[in-house]
Amino acid sequence: MSTFTLHPLQKAIEEQNLEEVVRILVEDPPCIDRKTEDGVPFCLYAAKAGNFPIVKYIVEYSRASMNTVDDDNRTILHYAAMAGSLEMNRYLVEKVGMDITAGDRNLVTPYQIAWEHRHTELLAYYQERTGAAYEKMYHNPIRTGMFPDPSIVRVGEDYYMVNSTFIFFPCIPVSHSKDLIHWEIIGHAITNPEWAHLDELEGGRGYWAPDISYNNGRYYITATYRLNDTGTVYRKQIVVSSDRPEGPYSEPAVIDEDGIDPSIFHEGDRHYMLLNRGARIFELSSDCTRQISEASLLFYGDQKRAPEGPHLLKKDGYYYLFLAEGGTGPGHRITVARSRELMGNYEPCPYNPIMRQMDEKAGIQRCGHGKPVCTQNGEWYMVYLCGRRVGDGYSILGRETALDPITWTADGWPIVNGLKGPSVLQKMPDLPIQENCGDESIQKSGGVDVRNGADLQDNGLLSNGTFANGLPGEFMTPRPPEKDAIRFENGNLILKGSTHPLASVMARNILVRRQSDFCFRAEAELTVPELKEGQEAGITCYYDENTWVCCYFQRDKDKYAIQVKEHIGTEDICHPKEILSEDPVGEQYVLGVETEYLHRRFYCGKVEEEGKTLAELSNVYYLCDEGISMGKRFTGAMVGIYGYGGEESLFIEFKEFHYQGMPG
Repeated sequence: MSTFTLHPLQKAIEEQNLEEVVRILVEDPPCIDRKTEDGVPFCLYAAKAGNFPIVKYIVEYSRASMNTVDDDNRTILHYAAMAGSLEMNRYLVEKVGMDITAGDRNLVTPYQIAWEHRHTELLAYYQERTGAAYEKMYHNPIRTGMFPDPSIVRVGEDYYMVNSTFIFFPCIPVSHSKDLIHWEIIGHAITNPEWAHLDELEGGRGYWAPDISYNNGRYYITATYRLNDTGTVYRKQIVVSSDRPEGPYSEPAVIDEDGIDPSIFHEGDRHYMLLNRGARIFELSSDCTRQISEASLLFYGDQKRAPEGPHLLKKDGYYYLFLAEGGTGPGHRITVARSRELMGNYEPCPYNPIMRQMDEKAGIQRCGHGKPVCTQNGEWYMVYLCGRRVGDGYSILGRETALDPITWTADGWPIVNGLKGPSVLQKMPDLPIQENCGDESIQKSGGVDVRNGADLQDNGLLSNGTFANGLPGEFMTPRPPEKDAIRFENGNLILKGSTHPLASVMARNILVRRQSDFCFRAEAELTVPELKEGQEAGITCYYDENTWVCCYFQRDKDKYAIQVKEHIGTEDICHPKEILSEDPVGEQYVLGVETEYLHRRFYCGKVEEEGKTLAELSNVYYLCDEGISMGKRFTGAMVGIYGYGGEESLFIEFKEFHYQGMPG
């Protein structure tokens, strides 16, 4: 039985008794800081109740702070939007200065709440204030799941972006957009397994922080190639180029200059590469494949902690140098400096950092590593990386890509989103909306994510395809697959079991896609193969060789079984086996995983039958950067299919793999 007693102030608010509210707050001023049984601060509760005179009195005469938020980081305006009172919302926005587009911990804004409640008058007012109807707003991140270290270039009316892929293959996706919001992977910088050189690399290494640029009819992609810490050389730079943005790209040219986060700056017929620390610069050959000058330091940075990700922009007689600083965690930021001369001394911006998340409770964190782009209409935007955390601070989706507008001050400095930090909800760029995006694209409608399931059979992509062009662009493997490991027969995918288990750097043929939602369902329909003891065929939630969980068919003496296994560092946690009473070989089964944040439920059943729960995992904290300390952890959670054959051959027939994001 609850022992909670309704506080007199809460009772007075519920009864909309202004006189009693005044009396209580005069006699007991600190009580305004108390909360309801549900944890809602009284000042926010008053806004939800919808009585404007009470809210106005609390704002102007009580000791309540207008920085007060609830446990979900919702402000007083979130609660006012629930009530729908136009007068109260107008007062809170215009007189108190509350933000219509401020996101709570789950990135829900007052604008979204008003839209969901269909408060017509309030929506009209919000539209007037923001300059756009809710349907014409976009949400950050614009690319969810592992899309870190974005770099962007515009060519005419087309926009192209690249992101890090580390040890995943194909390497470095090239994405296309017409509107800066909806993106589709159209190719990769490296699709030839022999050019990837990933076979021996540990998870989190490989291709870091790529940059894409365009000059004189040719596209250039550069990236850091990060090796294992086993020799004396840890980092090299690679450059590829093509006359088509989707590729194919040239064989990577290697530049033996130490550093990370390269970018290429073209000026006339001369070309330069920038690298950290700070921004070092050296000249490249005419085809950008060779270093032809010594590196020299342009500027070390403003904050001077972990200065990296340099990008140069020339505008109005200035060279603007953008840097990522503060490390890729909570202190991440973007700074800018400028000079009249390319090699001259750079003056830091007085408004630095021009992008940083200052609210530790906000849903979007670790913002930095940005690059500017100017639209064909003369509007400026910045793409940058960010991360969203759940549980005790776990960025399980990895580092994602966000977008915010740049404005230029009267004294010629660029600032991002008015120095307010990352936006959650923002007016769409004045560009034609891109239609018919591919499966990888996240399509926003009315503030709600509408994600198409990534079926292997979508658009006929299974028919006689190869890995590089026979699967939707979001599918990858950790390191290149074995030869002929992924093929297509009669509309189905045939996956060869790896000779090495998931916990090995040598494991291959693990076909995965990014986890792009905190809540999702993924299912694989397969024909159960004949297995030998020790062999496996199943699905996996994968981060790297050090951390994963799988659900798989196995041979247990003369019977078959299904089991869920977690691998955390050096520890295996094997959940109870489900022994099958009948021989399943040749039968169609569905293996599935249902996810709600850090919770995983694995299930299995015959096609057209309800799946039986095999295991429920309450906290898969290890599928993220912060989960454990082992190796380089910069990627994000994946989900997909795999097989382990060992010394014996194994081929598994998958009819489909379906991923569907769900509301949280």
